[in-house]
Amino acid sequence: MAYGGDRPVEPAVQTWARVVVDARGVLTEWSAAAERLLGYVASDVVGRPAAVLMATADEADEAEGPAPGDKGDEGEEGAAILLRHRDGRTVSCRLSVHPEDGDGAGPRWAVMLAPAGTSSAREIDRAFLEALFTRSPVGLFVFDPELRLLKFNAAAEGMQGTPTETAVGRRPTEVWPDFGAEPTERVMKQVLESGQPVISFEKRGRPPGDPGQEHIYSVSAFRLEDAHGRILGVADAVVDVTDRHRAQERLALLAEAGARIGTTLDVVRTAQELADLAVPRLADTAAIEVLEPTLLGGEITPGPVAGDVVLRRAASRSRRKEVPPGVYEVGEVSTFPFAGPFTRALRDLRPLLVSRLGPDSEWIRADPVRGRRMLEEKVHSLMLIPLVVRDLPLGLAAFYRWGELGPFREDDLTLATELGRRTSVCLDNARQYVRERDALLSLQRSLLPHELPDQIGVEAAHQYVHAGSGGDWVDVIPLSGARVALVAGRAAGHGVHAAAAMGRLRAAVHTLSDLDLEPDELLARVDDLVFRLAGDDSRAGAGGRADTGADKDADVEARPGPGHGDGVGSGHVDGIGSECLYLVYDPVSRRCTMAGAGHSRLVVRYPNGSVTTLEPPAAEPLGRPGPSFGKAELELPEGALLTLHTPGLLQAYEDRAAGLTRLEGLLARPPDSLSETCRLLTDSLLPEQPPEDAAVLVARTHALGEDRVAAWDLPSDPAVVSTARSLVAHQLTSWGLEEEAFTTELIVSELVTNAIRYASAPIRLRMIRDRTLTCEVSDGSSTAPRVRHPRATDEGGRGLLLVAQFAERWGARYTAEGKTVWAEQKIDGAPDDLV
Repeated sequence: MAYGGDRPVEPAVQTWARVVVDARGVLTEWSAAAERLLGYVASDVVGRPAAVLMATADEADEAEGPAPGDKGDEGEEGAAILLRHRDGRTVSCRLSVHPEDGDGAGPRWAVMLAPAGTSSAREIDRAFLEALFTRSPVGLFVFDPELRLLKFNAAAEGMQGTPTETAVGRRPTEVWPDFGAEPTERVMKQVLESGQPVISFEKRGRPPGDPGQEHIYSVSAFRLEDAHGRILGVADAVVDVTDRHRAQERLALLAEAGARIGTTLDVVRTAQELADLAVPRLADTAAIEVLEPTLLGGEITPGPVAGDVVLRRAASRSRRKEVPPGVYEVGEVSTFPFAGPFTRALRDLRPLLVSRLGPDSEWIRADPVRGRRMLEEKVHSLMLIPLVVRDLPLGLAAFYRWGELGPFREDDLTLATELGRRTSVCLDNARQYVRERDALLSLQRSLLPHELPDQIGVEAAHQYVHAGSGGDWVDVIPLSGARVALVAGRAAGHGVHAAAAMGRLRAAVHTLSDLDLEPDELLARVDDLVFRLAGDDSRAGAGGRADTGADKDADVEARPGPGHGDGVGSGHVDGIGSECLYLVYDPVSRRCTMAGAGHSRLVVRYPNGSVTTLEPPAAEPLGRPGPSFGKAELELPEGALLTLHTPGLLQAYEDRAAGLTRLEGLLARPPDSLSETCRLLTDSLLPEQPPEDAAVLVARTHALGEDRVAAWDLPSDPAVVSTARSLVAHQLTSWGLEEEAFTTELIVSELVTNAIRYASAPIRLRMIRDRTLTCEVSDGSSTAPRVRHPRATDEGGRGLLLVAQFAERWGARYTAEGKTVWAEQKIDGAPDDLV
């Protein structure tokens, strides 16, 4: 029993109380329900006549309710009777008597009692049946065994839009032939034959009552039988689940958007992903416009979009296949010539729903491009979603409906707004990526060589593939004595920090190469620089490089590289983990000396067509603890093809050995042009959209013949200086360089004099003629030459000062036997055979 305020509220349906009376009218059983109804416990009444419970005539006259013996209202079960409660009041009840088996003790009757006005189960059944056919929101159809419609309720009539008198007596295929009647009849036949109900199968279609909108119904069918199991027909319970199904589709679309939109950092691709997702599930046509700064990675002014801002088409998609998906091509300027909903949405930066469009709209007629297409397709509904993030307007997404989906509704606008919000975040990420990538490329281009210097010793070409990592570079560096240095390196990390680290490393290599250091010593000094830039100048604490005592001059003439990985490890902003291959080629001796940090390799194609991958002595990347750098030497024939590359060239290969095999195969038959060879390598080895930068340098070696080199061994005697001048003058005459005689003799005289005076034997003079004229004097001392600035009264000390004044450049390099002091002069009008 429930309570409302201070008064109990009796339930509409209550359990009937059961008592049993024998043939003498004596109560033999008394139930707990009877005790609750009349207040007597079993011991008070069992064994006494049932008549003691009946009210007297006077009590009946005073009592309210049905008179004893009445059958009650229509539909009420049992006769009325007035009984006496234990507390003295009378209780009006309904009474129903049924015979019971007495088990040999004589006949007895079960008497069922309930308060007057209590609904019986039969009454509830009748009320329930009436509600199903008059007030239930669930559609109910009843068919006979021949599947002829017997009756259907008001909800079903509203779903179908068909009057009862038109449909009764006919099969569904006759009444609704275009509304999924055939599958429905198949299901009902299955239910009639098997007796098993079918629960919640879906039916889609456009009901006659709402032909402009597709509906989705959940149908359950069950067989009707009488008490003896005879089949009476089949019933269908139908629920319109269109709204629920649309809500599920919207949630599924949003979940799919998280996986499909923003898969790349590309503005156009992201816009196209939105259009592809929306058509045809949300719209019949979609068009995405973006502001130019969004497309180009520029800065965007927060707030509403002014009327003169340029928007460009980024993506479009349509259900129509016979025409282009949009009226503007991707990248084309998209105009809005009239102040209509497009300009309003951009001005307010709020989603806009135009649920009904007509051909008489002024802004449609005023747009000769977009409006004409809308009239042609009979667009009837439009949604405009500004693409905004952090109050930054990025563009505008337009969704059109002209097909069978029906006009857009508010829930469609909510869905489109959420899709636009997610797309805006991805577009802004792409915009910022473009901006940072452009800044990176600009920095990278400013730090990288635009053209390689022309050298007699090698003919070289290079190619860069910029993907945004920013740390790859290759170089050709002229050295003294017609030698040339070839470099390939990669700074660890990504982005602007990697580009900056690359610039520092490249500048360090250039600076140190001017000192004419051996490759292993140069990398050691670069390694020291990386440590200092990283703020770790202590080798002891960091476990720096240690000299393992290995032979630093190991010969790798026939030593192929192993094929292990080229990874540079984790990148650090100060260059720790960077890789570099540095080699020096001498065209006079045709000797090549190289050293490497990290897993750097040199691929050599010999003139006979054989290809070999060589690897310098193993060393950790720059800034990493490990053994000291070693160097390797090999002799190269005339016309050997050297290929240096950064690890990014093989980024498509998880197995770097397979990548190297492919690289060697490409170099086995290279094009004649070195530039074409570079292009062949990058096109063949890199993926279509590489995630990492790559750089490749291809150089063909040349040798300087004996006719371009002259050398003399000189005794350590001051008198030999004049002899040296005579030898130089004679050689210049043979080369046709008489005009250079005075300067050259002066330079040689000073260098030989210094070697005799301050150094030791052996002394050797060498002249090299390529694009410059080089004079070299070697001696057995490792003492560094020093330019002095003598006073006017000093008698000596002006030798190197004169050399520095007359030479284009000069310097000294050190060898195992001592040092070589060299000076270069520019030759005016180099001979044709040197160009």
